[in-house]
Amino acid sequence: MTEDEEVLDSPTGWVAEHIRHYVETEGRQGHRRWGVTTLLLTTRGRKSGKLRRTALIYGLDGGRYIVVGSNGGSPHHPSWYLNLLANPEVRVQVGAERFIATARSATGDERARLWQLMTSLWPDYGRYQSRSTRQIPVVILQPITAPGPPPPR
Repeated sequence: MTEDEEVLDSPTGWVAEHIRHYVETEGRQGHRRWGVTTLLLTTRGRKSGKLRRTALIYGLDGGRYIVVGSNGGSPHHPSWYLNLLANPEVRVQVGAERFIATARSATGDERARLWQLMTSLWPDYGRYQSRSTRQIPVVILQPITAPGPPPPR
């Protein structure tokens, strides 16, 4: 992933607007939303190869960022999750800081612990799970480059 590659934002209108405000203000607007913190996650499309960006609620576990592939309780995983399964190297923006991370799904006891963390931050995740037949994934984003400021424009 290079900084000069075109990034396609979520096609969902309110998400795209959230991303736009987040990027334009280096996270001053959008990092905190709905009473929780959000980050921007960029994955490489598993079919197109293009960079795709979305906004997600996150939690912290040590130096790792935790996100949930809820897709609102849909029976299907979100595209960003399927993309990171195919290519786990992702780009993350938290506030003004940007870094590269490796993404992986939490499993077993670790997943159970992190699920509790995330449902304590956003209780709707529990409601989404109750109406879905799939297990909603909990994803760990482990930074592999040090968080830093955005590159000069």
